[in-house]
Amino acid sequence: MTNTTTSHANDAQFERGLRAFFEYRDLGIQKATNGEFGAHVIRAIPGEHATGQWHTHDLKFQMFFVLKGWVRFEYEDIGVKEFRAGDSCYQPPLVRHREIAHSEDLELLEIVGPCEFATADVPAPAAE
Repeated sequence: MTNTTTSHANDAQFERGLRAFFEYRDLGIQKATNGEFGAHVIRAIPGEHATGQWHTHDLKFQMFFVLKGWVRFEYEDIGVKEFRAGDSCYQPPLVRHREIAHSEDLELLEIVGPCEFATADVPAPAAE
């Protein structure tokens, strides 16, 4: 039996979550897939800014698609990348990264698998 799920913008509720400078809207994918995947819209909280802390996520799959605004990340393997509305990024498991900055109007769609995963703060990569 398939667990069809829907999420309508009119009923959307955003809550604070993993990062204090973002709010998260759960799209119901965790429940529909018994935790195998998660999907949420993340939006910036105006006046709140990224900490720039290097970290990793212990999961099998993570990608995001920018819906509105922009966000700037730094990755240990490719350096600084800026993503704007319409851009996407696949982040490999355990890749060391940090958010540097984002626009006040940032909104992005993030899909992860599994839904529950560990995030660990890590030291900055060694300078080459």
